[in-house]
Amino acid sequence: MLRFPRLYCVPKMLLLWVLLATVTGGLIAVLVASWLAYKVFAQYLHHMVSLSVGVLLSVALLHLLPEAFEGGVSDAHTLFGLMLASLIGFFVLEKIALLRHSHHHEGDGHHHHKGHDHHEAGRGGVLILIGSSLHNLCDGVLVAAAFLTDPLLGVLTAASIIVHEVPHKLSDFVVLLNAGLARRRAFFLILFTSLCSAVGGIIGYFVLQQAQGWVPYVLVIAASSFLYISVADLMPQMHERVSLSDAVPQLLLVGVGVALIYSVTTLMHHGHEHVADPGPGTPHAEHVHPAH
Repeated sequence: MLRFPRLYCVPKMLLLWVLLATVTGGLIAVLVASWLAYKVFAQYLHHMVSLSVGVLLSVALLHLLPEAFEGGVSDAHTLFGLMLASLIGFFVLEKIALLRHSHHHEGDGHHHHKGHDHHEAGRGGVLILIGSSLHNLCDGVLVAAAFLTDPLLGVLTAASIIVHEVPHKLSDFVVLLNAGLARRRAFFLILFTSLCSAVGGIIGYFVLQQAQGWVPYVLVIAASSFLYISVADLMPQMHERVSLSDAVPQLLLVGVGVALIYSVTTLMHHGHEHVADPGPGTPHAEHVHPAH
């Protein structure tokens, strides 16, 4: 269990800073990702699906799962069991048609009624929203933990999450737009998931010792949702295009997504180590990880 010696002697103003950091950080990430999705990459939606695969897989395998297992508060067998249960659970939910959208479109020859796609798309993308909400909830807990340990570490943590969340939110936009959701609806749904970081910040501030024990399990569920949506939904769409002229850009963009998240991971991890090791005789914060 993590220990934060100053947990009960921090002024109330610190809670305001935690809320400000989580809400502002989430809003900035959503606005930047929205601008990229709608203004810059709107005409390249299919190619952005490939980039999203690289981003989501990297977030799950390079951020969330390492974070869950490095905490040392949970048994690895339990976490892997939870991952298995989560993946099967997402499969069952799709099988009973609660979450997965239909890939048919109006005018595709299947004679769907007008508005069919919009109705079906309402169920699409829910997996990614669940995963993002859990991910942001954990982000908020970690921001609170960082601020309670050292305000400077809190600022670094919030900044690193903003940097990381921009490509992540861009992927969320791509998945929802690809599912057929209207732009306005996609924006507010993603904004809602971002506000979960503020909820996590409040939880982290008031009940950090207990909440910290829950973090590994929540991270595993979030990672499972990202893995599932990548492998079960996005990759099959990529396989529908079999020509070499499509395959090469797909592979390159997946690699770009992986490299982007890996670079953020490395950069923020080094920055965290620099702040978290202030010198001999000073309390350390090595157990608080800023980015995931």
